[in-house]
Amino acid sequence: MQEYNVSFGEKEIALAVERFGSPLWLYDLSVIEKHIWDLRFFGIVRYAQKAAPNINLLSRMNELGVDVDAVSAGEIIRALRAGFTPNQIRFTADIFDKDALALIKEFSIPVNIGSPDMLFQLHEAGIKIPLAIRINPGFGHGHSNKVNTGGEFSKHGIWHGELENVAKKATELGFTIECLHMHIGSGSDYIHLSQVVSAMERTVGNIAALVPELKIISIGGGLPISYKRDEIWHIDLEKYYNIWDSARKRLSNNLGHYLQLEAEPGRYLVANSCILAAEIRAVKKVGKNLFYLIDAGFTDLVRPAFYGAYHHISVIHKNGKATNEEVEAIVAGPLCESCDVFTQEEGGIVVSRKLPLAQVGDLLIIHDAGAYGSAMSSNYNSRLLAAEILWEKGKFTQIRRRQTFEQMLSNEIGDE
Repeated sequence: MQEYNVSFGEKEIALAVERFGSPLWLYDLSVIEKHIWDLRFFGIVRYAQKAAPNINLLSRMNELGVDVDAVSAGEIIRALRAGFTPNQIRFTADIFDKDALALIKEFSIPVNIGSPDMLFQLHEAGIKIPLAIRINPGFGHGHSNKVNTGGEFSKHGIWHGELENVAKKATELGFTIECLHMHIGSGSDYIHLSQVVSAMERTVGNIAALVPELKIISIGGGLPISYKRDEIWHIDLEKYYNIWDSARKRLSNNLGHYLQLEAEPGRYLVANSCILAAEIRAVKKVGKNLFYLIDAGFTDLVRPAFYGAYHHISVIHKNGKATNEEVEAIVAGPLCESCDVFTQEEGGIVVSRKLPLAQVGDLLIIHDAGAYGSAMSSNYNSRLLAAEILWEKGKFTQIRRRQTFEQMLSNEIGDE
């Protein structure tokens, strides 16, 4: 029997696909709850909803005491619709568009600025809200260059050398700086953690006189998870927290008042909570290679094509009988693109994976797909967005219907 991070198994997956169709996103709420509980040490847990923004997931996280991050006007709307109050939302970005600025003004939503120009635009719009400042400490980290969010080649955050000037200008314009935020990328390890902690302490020390009302130190997100089944590795969250908490205590003593510690997880809360189930629609030989072609593509899960990201893959046989026979197979999708391959490494190098011998009609399961899975889906090749299903209290509930062709075409206006 295949090992799953979720609590439902092969029988439930097969029944869900039979009921809701393929491809299909299947989430387990209990996994999300567990990972929220894992972070109970932190004073504030703020979910980076870009990882998986379904309002049904957001509303349940709200009930579990989580705050939320928004990076666009649409994410503000989602958070409000899910029941978060404006004070529970923080808008984090490097620019404002007109829609976001209007919503921030209407609801007085706190802002985490990543560019000096945002400060002036808030002032010009007559918006006076507590500020967070996102700091680029001059270095970054990530499992791919595409998720590195620090250093000279990252667009994110206010450059550490400009921070003092920005803090002075914020004070002159009448803004209160209540939070300093630092996030350098996904998958940070302990070496990079120590660098970030040192950078945060150094930064706060340099501008302490300019932030007398500082309340929160945000460590950002990037908490790593293990995608590979043969990796016997788990992050020691208590150790991770204690490193930050020691720094928080030192800063609190230096400033003379208590500081809260905030974590901003996205992937950590949802990645292991979800699988993508797809049906094998063709099995074919191409030279020496065997291909399993499924009815999901990078329009559903783009991470392998985009980052060369690894996801564990398993097979559910339609007759319910597992086989011990394994083959080397390449798993690919239906799109008119050569990069529509789920078994590839960074740089587009296609590789095979040892998988059970399968046939047309079997289900292929892509594991740990909750983060940046459905959230990054698209209508490329005019393919429909898949349904999303939530496993909660022993049953599946549909939380997003499968898109219809009429819905896909509804905003395309012809001649009038």
